Amino acid sequence: MSANPAGENPVLNDHVDWDSWPVEDYLTENYRDLHPSDAAVIAHHSAFYRRLAPGSIARSLEFGAGPNLYPLMLAAAASRHTDAVEASAPCVAYLNRQVARGPDETWSPFHELCRRLNPALPASPAGALRGVRVVRGDIRTVAPGTYGLASMHFVAEGATEDYDEFAEFCRLFAHSVAPGGHLIAAFMENMPTYRIGPASQWPGCPVDRDLVSEVFAPFSGRLEVTRIDADPTLPDYGDSGMVLLTATRCEDHALPSRPL
Repeated sequence: MSANPAGENPVLNDHVDWDSWPVEDYLTENYRDLHPSDAAVIAHHSAFYRRLAPGSIARSLEFGAGPNLYPLMLAAAASRHTDAVEASAPCVAYLNRQVARGPDETWSPFHELCRRLNPALPASPAGALRGVRVVRGDIRTVAPGTYGLASMHFVAEGATEDYDEFAEFCRLFAHSVAPGGHLIAAFMENMPTYRIGPASQWPGCPVDRDLVSEVFAPFSGRLEVTRIDADPTLPDYGDSGMVLLTATRCEDHALPSRPL
């Protein structure tokens, strides 16, 4: 991966003040309603989770959880405990409130769809979050092989403008589970640097199905990567849709990389 979308001086994760992440603007733009793209992600993920026996995963990880609750709900069908690891203080505060008090009513349609597609899910939104522990921390410090399943949504490609750092986030995500563990993820496709709310700007690393497949191939088995088209009901962040991934973690094997 020799090229970067932002040229010679890409914005890296450590250049960003994640404690200024605009949680309310992000929720308003993306999660106050159940949009078709998220319904498609939930349908894709539910098919994967239905393959797993209820409660068969002792500990799972939400890698860079942000304020998005539906991945945590989905995991509750298979996982007894989930660590939602997040670096941003406002996101951590939001997650702690949702876990302690029960999710806001706006999350009910998400839970209803998740449970309709996978009846193993707990019957209430609050029940679906009961096993969640919110952890404020840098996802780069997660110990390898800690979890039986790891989930990641719109993180690696939205935390940096550098392809090499994107690939490193993906590697760390995959290595957070032990060999044989499960991986499930969603990425914004071809998303550049983007805005949330009236002014705030955030890094983006444009990725596609082929690049995601290439990055995960050296340490993934049963790798399945697909995509969905852009959702016109969402803000135009410059993306062309979403890339969806499921895999199992395997022992690493070297593959030649190609220049972008």
